[in-house]
Amino acid sequence: MIHRTAALALFGVMSCSTGNAAADRTARPAEAQRPTAQAAPVDADRAWAHLKELVGFGPRPAGSAANKRTREYIAREMKALGLEAREQAFLADTRYGDVSMANVIVTLPGTRAERIIIGSHFDTKPEKDFEFVGANDGGSSTALLIELARVLKDQPREFTYELVFFDGEEAWGEWSTGNTFGSRHYVDAAKKDGTLATVKAMILLDMVGERNIQLRQDMSSTGWLNDIVWSTAGRLGHQRTFLAETTAVDDDHIPFIRAGIPAIDLIDLDYPAWHTAGDTLDKIDPMSMKIVGDVVVAALPAITARLKTDR
Repeated sequence: MIHRTAALALFGVMSCSTGNAAADRTARPAEAQRPTAQAAPVDADRAWAHLKELVGFGPRPAGSAANKRTREYIAREMKALGLEAREQAFLADTRYGDVSMANVIVTLPGTRAERIIIGSHFDTKPEKDFEFVGANDGGSSTALLIELARVLKDQPREFTYELVFFDGEEAWGEWSTGNTFGSRHYVDAAKKDGTLATVKAMILLDMVGERNIQLRQDMSSTGWLNDIVWSTAGRLGHQRTFLAETTAVDDDHIPFIRAGIPAIDLIDLDYPAWHTAGDTLDKIDPMSMKIVGDVVVAALPAITARLKTDR
C-alpha cells in the first residue's frame, strides 16, 4: 500500500480544531463521534456488509482470481443501484513480469462535464509468507466507495462524479516504481484520449476503517482541499478524527498531483496491523467508515463551489 514520505509534524490550530485533538486514541471510540445536528447519509451497516463480502474473497492481489471476483462484486452492486461499472483493463509491467490488471469506473453524470474523482484501491499486497486479507488496507475504502455510490447517485450535482476503484496500488516487492499501477494507468490513458482536462479534483480514500481512526493532513495533497475537508469535519463535530497534525504520503493521488490535478488523500497511516496477517475484520469499526464518508459527502458542495471559481 502507501508509503510514508515524511515524519509527522504538528501544524497550527485550524478553524476546525477544538478541544484536545491529540487525545489518547484508545480513550475515544468512533461511536462517540456521531454528528448530533442531523443524520448523515452514509449507512455504516451497509459499508460493513460490503467489507465482509470483500474480505470473504480472501487475499485479492492484482491478477488473482479473488481480485477478479472483487471486480465482479463491485459491478453487481453497481448494477443493483442502476449504475454501470466499466473495466479499464491494462497490462502492468511488474518486477515479476506482466500482470493483467483492471480499474473499475462508475460515472454519476452531473449537469456539467467536469469531473470530481473519488477513488480507492481494491487490491491487496501480494504476500507469500502469510494470508493478507486487507480488511483495512484495500477493503475498508472499497466498501465505503461502494456505499458512496448508493448515497451519491440520486443527489443533485453540477459536476460529474466518477468513482474509480483502482487496481494494482500495492507494491510488487519493495516500494519504488512497482506500485500505483492503476492510478498511473488511469492518468496516462486520460492524457492520451484528451479527457484528463475534464478532471478537476480527486479524493482518495485509503485505510479508513480502523477503530478510533485518526486522520492527519497529507502534505502531498492540495492545500485548499485539505482546508475544505478539515473544516467540514470540524463542522460535523469530528475534530478528534481529523487531527490538526500532518504527514506526507505516496499513494494513488500522486499521479493526479503530478498531472496538475488537485487531489487529497484521506488515510490513517498509524495502523499497527498494516501489511500483516492481523489486518482482519476485528480491527475495523464501521463507524470509522461512516465518519469519513459523511465528511466527504458534506464537503463535495464546497469543493464544487471552489472549482467553479477556478474557471
